[in-house]
Amino acid sequence: MKPSLVLKMGQQLTMTPQLQQAIKLLQLSTLDLQQEIQQALESNPMLEAEDGLEEPSSKQDEARDGTEFDIKAESTALNEGEQRQQEQQSSESANNENEVLSDDWQDNIPNDLPVDSAWDDVYQSSLPASSAPSDNDDYNPAARASTVDSLQSHLEWQLNLTPMSDTDRAIAITIIDALEEDGYLGCSCEELLDSIDADLEIELDEIEAVLRRIQQFDPVGVASRSLSECLLIQLAQLPSDTPHLKPAALVVEKHIHLLGNHDYAQLMRKARLKEPELKAAIELIQTLNPKPGASIESSEPEYVIPDVTVRKVNERWIVELNSDAMPRVRINSGYASLVKRADNSADNTYLKNHLQEARWFLKSLQSRNETLMKVATQIVEHQRGFLDYGEEAMKPLVLHDIAEAVSMHESTISRVTTQKYMHTPRGIFELKYFFSSHVSTASGGECSSTAIRAIIKKLVAAENPKKPLSDSKIAGLLAEQGIQVARRTIAKYRESLSIPPSNERKRLV
Repeated sequence: MKPSLVLKMGQQLTMTPQLQQAIKLLQLSTLDLQQEIQQALESNPMLEAEDGLEEPSSKQDEARDGTEFDIKAESTALNEGEQRQQEQQSSESANNENEVLSDDWQDNIPNDLPVDSAWDDVYQSSLPASSAPSDNDDYNPAARASTVDSLQSHLEWQLNLTPMSDTDRAIAITIIDALEEDGYLGCSCEELLDSIDADLEIELDEIEAVLRRIQQFDPVGVASRSLSECLLIQLAQLPSDTPHLKPAALVVEKHIHLLGNHDYAQLMRKARLKEPELKAAIELIQTLNPKPGASIESSEPEYVIPDVTVRKVNERWIVELNSDAMPRVRINSGYASLVKRADNSADNTYLKNHLQEARWFLKSLQSRNETLMKVATQIVEHQRGFLDYGEEAMKPLVLHDIAEAVSMHESTISRVTTQKYMHTPRGIFELKYFFSSHVSTASGGECSSTAIRAIIKKLVAAENPKKPLSDSKIAGLLAEQGIQVARRTIAKYRESLSIPPSNERKRLV
């Protein structure tokens, strides 16, 4: 083949750094976005954090300095009652002005839209201002969070307050280290004996004696080797005159497997208890803690910051971006004024590059807000039934439906709805929560899988405890409502709701 020059026309998408940055910011959660903005502020001198209270406070300081003498002179002529009266009048006038402004704003809202959007949160020169930090950090949950102790540290703290010999203390530390997260002992006493230093010359009876002392620590029943032992230890802590204590101890010690299988008929026959006595004993057992280690929180709480807030005003749902979700940034006008067009020096080039990067960064943030606002508005428009009536009114929704409504690709919608949260009157939900598959109905319509889960939860809550509904019976009840769902699908939805099967839901009335 001879080399030749050929002219071709074609289209190609190039991932420019600006596009890569916009995609990266789009898929970040609120906390990750705050860290990204903080890194941009530290690396780019053209960006600065805009504090909305800095300028007013400085102006107030200047005004206070200029009128300090007049204020002191007037304060000597006014008594305390007059000062309180003036403060009350000024606060009332300020409230009246705010009411007038709010009334004027509400009068300008059009009434022909089913869902209103606060587009001022998007089309503005800078990002929404975050609330200014107050002098007292009362609203900061992270600052007020207490130190979370693990189960081992909680038991070691009690061990330090318990008088023991050095040998017993070494055994106790070995037992505490072998505990699982739920508080049970994950190995036998023989295995503990093998793991202890042979120089101590410890016997098996000593390990069991120390184990019984640890089982009396808080929470009671910790370091148990079985469920029956854990419940018996807790029953032994109750006063001897506790009603139905002996039948409860009998059931836990000898017939715990029958209680777990809900075989009440055989349990009453073997324990020689009547139905009222067995019911009272089971009620006493249910007050115990089967997993004592779970009562000691071992993980720190995670706080969710909603990106979008939804509220109902004048029978219409208002969608707004959360103004407190991210800091407010802008371009430093002082540094930007130093950039000269015709200057090619190293310093001027440095400023030019950072100024361009700052503009790209702000444009990417604005694009993220616009996209998030469009997607959230379409979700609220589609799921108004859920906001008004609850989960049973949830409609089927897939990413393709929102992508067509906002003229974007499904991958973009997936990035927007991942780790983004919406605050509604019914709670805080991830945007992914509003998407669900559909099931055809007998009338030719569609029903959301989320609505079916809500119906299953409602049916189970209203069932007869003596004769709980099976999966086949639930499928039949849904078929009567025109929803055709297979039994296996009912079992899958039931397991996703953490609802046990019918034989485990059986109770004594």
